[in-house]
Formats: sequence, structure tokens, C-alpha cells
Amino acid sequence: MVEDTAVGSGTVDAVNRLTARWADTATGGTVFSAAGVWPLLAFLADGASGAARAELADAVGMDAGQAGAAARELWAAMREMRGPNSALGLWTRRELAVREEWLAGLPADAHGVLTEDLPGSQGALDAWAAERTDGLVERIPVALDQDVLMVLASALALNTEWPRPFSEFMFRPDAGPWQGRQLTGLRRTGVRLDRAGVASGPHGHVTEVKVPGDNGIDVHLLLGEQHMTPGQVLGTGVDVLARRFPVVPSGQLPYGDTGPGLRVEQQRCATPQPPELTVTTMAYDMRARHDLLDLHGLFGLTTARDTGDGHFPGISPYPLALAQAGQSAVAQFGALGFRAGAVTAVAPGHGGSRPDLRHTTTVVTALLDRPFGFLAVHRESRLVLTAGWVTDPMPYRR
Repeated sequence: MVEDTAVGSGTVDAVNRLTARWADTATGGTVFSAAGVWPLLAFLADGASGAARAELADAVGMDAGQAGAAARELWAAMREMRGPNSALGLWTRRELAVREEWLAGLPADAHGVLTEDLPGSQGALDAWAAERTDGLVERIPVALDQDVLMVLASALALNTEWPRPFSEFMFRPDAGPWQGRQLTGLRRTGVRLDRAGVASGPHGHVTEVKVPGDNGIDVHLLLGEQHMTPGQVLGTGVDVLARRFPVVPSGQLPYGDTGPGLRVEQQRCATPQPPELTVTTMAYDMRARHDLLDLHGLFGLTTARDTGDGHFPGISPYPLALAQAGQSAVAQFGALGFRAGAVTAVAPGHGGSRPDLRHTTTVVTALLDRPFGFLAVHRESRLVLTAGWVTDPMPYRR
């Protein structure tokens, strides 16, 4: 990914390390996208102060002063990648003043408005989530109420097809936690032995199987030893990506059971045959909803959720605290390809004592859309210096 885009390896490593830390909290089946969370945390860090700024910087793995630029770089690179589709959205209440310097760091077309019609605004945000994920995620993972002043969201969708599809068949495991169940098995045989290998990590051995897609997206299947936790297996996979641990290709392994679920053997044949790799796995369709505030320590949101004070003066002069933060994620692996989608949203609300917003003001608009005159007047003497009548305004030139 680094070689094909402008994003720096330090940013990629920071996002992947968040993936590993998040995986370490998993206790069962789940799907999540740290790539969807990390830019939002970085943008928040860019506008935060005090303890909230320090915690967010620790979560994104870099100085808060660099986080906003890194998030913009990452998002621009993701939009140029083949395979994933990504989008960023910001919606604010009309009465919330947003600092121009912070707003300038977001895409120009990202800013929308949260109206007083909360059901209407909720419907608009849900439609945005569904459209940006090709229908995989139907709702944005925050609920609008009177306390929500702003929503910052990301959407990510992946869709890749296998150049060589798997064969689908009924599979009934004869051991393990799936024993006796009738599952959708997927099987494929090829000659690339380097698509499977074994890594030795600090917690045990992990078998890695790469399934390449047709548009630059690969799915890495990882099987660890039985005693290993999800976090330990996925963390080893992240370390392999960072080249902290090598993977020994299956063609270089000795004969026998050489890794979790991996066996290398010699077989007799009547005519010369090339070596082959047969992969058998299970199809899956997974969905998960995450409340990021339940893992506030992981995401650097401990102080930011304290509504007793404002924590984001770089975003708005209005005191803001984080009211909600969530992610909805989907992943589907089948005989023909892989699809995934994730929508992440953070929703700042009131922090500290609320300013009195009950007052009203008068708003005047003026539209000069036909010939008009002007006077240029010296203020002190009220002397008209120039006067005129406009009938031919200057055309707009790009």
C-alpha cells in the first residue's frame, strides 16, 4: 500500500498498530476498521487541548500537531487507491461556529448542516452511510438528539473479486468448536506455494494464507495455535505486514504438520506434476456494532467524554465534549470475492456550562441582481468622490 500511494509508512504503521491494539480487546467474533477510526481521532487531536489532546495523540501514535496533516494525507491516499471507496463527512448545527483553519483540513465537499428536524437529519446521515458503503451499512452509528452539535464521520467500502473463484461445498468439521455443524466450505487449488506460510511470533506460530483480489486488495487469512487469543493472532499478522516477523513460505518448510492447520507432504503421481497448494476455508458474513466510548482508553477518549469542560478549542470556540462515538462494520467472504464496509462517527456535544442560545437575532440579505448605482463617499466630509451605475458586471473567469 505504501508503494502505490503518497501516504507515509509512519502513518500506515500507526493505523496498523491501532488495529493490533483493538484486536487485543476482542473476545469473540467481530469485524472492525481501525482505518475508519484513526483519521477521526487524528482530526480530533488536531483541535483538542490539554489532557484530551495528549490522550488522543497517544491513541493515534504521533504528535497531535502532526495528526491533522497525517489524517489528510492518509485520506487523500485512500481515495486514490484501487479497490476501496472512502468518504468523509462533517455535519454541524447552524449555531455552532467552526474554526476555519480546522475546517480547511477537511474535504471541501464534506461539510453539511444538522437542522432542527432531528428525524430528517438522522435520515440524511443514514442515507449517506448506505450510499457510501454500497448498502452494506444502512445507518450511521450515532443517534441524533438535542445534545449533538456536530457529527464527524468516515465511510469505507471494499469490494474485490477472486481472479480464480473458490469451489463451494458443504463442510462439516469433525472436531473443534464447529464440530457437527454444516458450514459453507470454500476450496481452491493452485501452484503458488508462497501464498501460504508460517510466522513465528512472541505468542506462538501463525499460518498466513494470502488470497489476492483483482483490484489490488488482498485478504490475509490467519490461523494461530489453539492457545492464542484473537489479539495475539491478529497482532502477529500486523507485525508480519510491518516486516517485524518473517513468513517462511510453505515451499521452504519441512514435511509434516509445519504450522497451525498447515501440512506439507510428498505424494506419488504417475506423471510429473507441479507442486500445488490447496486452501480450504469457510465463507463468512459478519456484522458488528462498536461503542467506541466503551473502549475510551484505547481510543484516547477518556478526557474528551467529560462533559464538565470543553476539550476542542481548535475546532470551535464553543465548549465541546464527546457525546457519542461508534462504528458499524460488515465483512463478507465468499466463493467469488470479498466485500466489507465500515461507517465510523464521532458526535461532539456540549462541554462545560452551556452558553445561552435562546436569544434571537435579525438576519438581513441583500441581492443586487439587476442594474444598480454606487457612490464613493469621503466619510468625514461626506463628499461624493465617485458615482456610477452598473449595467455590465465583470464575467467570472476561471
